[in-house]
Amino acid sequence: MRRWKLNLIISAVIVLASGLVLNAQLKENGVKLVKLDDKQKIEVYVDGKLFTIFQYPTNIEKPFLFPVYAPNGTVITRGYPIEPRKGERIDHPHHIGLWFNHSDVNNLDFWNNSSAIPAARKDSYGHIAVQKIVKAESGKTGILEVVSNWDDNKGNVLLTENTRYVFSGDKDSRTIDHISTLTSVNGDVSFNDNKDGLFAIRVDRAFEMPTKESLIFTDDKGNPTTVKTMDTTGVTGMYKSSAGLRGNAVWGTKTPWVILTGVKDNVTISFGIFDNPKNINYPAYSHARNYGLFSINNIGRKSFDPKQEKYTLTLHKGESVTFIHRFYIQSGSEISDDAANKIARDFAKAY
Repeated sequence: MRRWKLNLIISAVIVLASGLVLNAQLKENGVKLVKLDDKQKIEVYVDGKLFTIFQYPTNIEKPFLFPVYAPNGTVITRGYPIEPRKGERIDHPHHIGLWFNHSDVNNLDFWNNSSAIPAARKDSYGHIAVQKIVKAESGKTGILEVVSNWDDNKGNVLLTENTRYVFSGDKDSRTIDHISTLTSVNGDVSFNDNKDGLFAIRVDRAFEMPTKESLIFTDDKGNPTTVKTMDTTGVTGMYKSSAGLRGNAVWGTKTPWVILTGVKDNVTISFGIFDNPKNINYPAYSHARNYGLFSINNIGRKSFDPKQEKYTLTLHKGESVTFIHRFYIQSGSEISDDAANKIARDFAKAY
């Protein structure tokens, strides 16, 4: 009898343990958001694998997603200036991970602000500060909602930004939908025509396009940044647009999507940025540089095409504008034109 009871207890323990393991496995499915308030971070996992981390440190001028991983576990974002890696470029310290901002908002530059700007010149730059994490919800999709202020250097608020991130994925792909609503809170706010914006990522060296040229890029304030020539071993990136353009020809063209494909860790990795038909000036202009900046911009116009009229978007006090963009990444193969067009159609229907 005692042995029978013992066996029954052992069987019950085994069943319970199996159930706990199964529950743990089930919890890993889907998207899980983990808040680390003391570190000002929120980790995003897809099926138990780290996808990206939303970061909002007070010593950096904007929130951002960093690092960003492909489904196979390969990091696709440049490390500098957060976690510098050997052999990568160290230009443009304001290019951090995946981010959203613009370079001319009431003549304040939110894009180019970084620790490299001297204190005496900071009054010409803007700062985005997270005020509240409204939601960090796990599930089949992960939902992150954030409220931020766009401030001048003295702490005066120009805009309130309500941002919604929708994270999803499967074995071979990951998706981030970024929905940003900007509201003027203290008077007129003008977004002025400039190439430096709007939804952007700075990529790892492997996804840059091979070039042996040293290049100098100057912002609208006349500040030059030199992108030096480097060894191109392992540099494999190539852009393509919906219009069939490739490489440097993609820059400065209007397109609903741009795809960047390269090989890292012996795996083909392909990712794209998609504009939404509900956005102003759809389709956006491509600000895709061969040195690894990959962005689309709904506000720049004449800054990309001198034949166009200059564009300004002005919000009066209490008025809002919403921008909707998608970032999609897959491992193992290049995103075909047909696949990109389907992603674009699905994205247009989703919002």
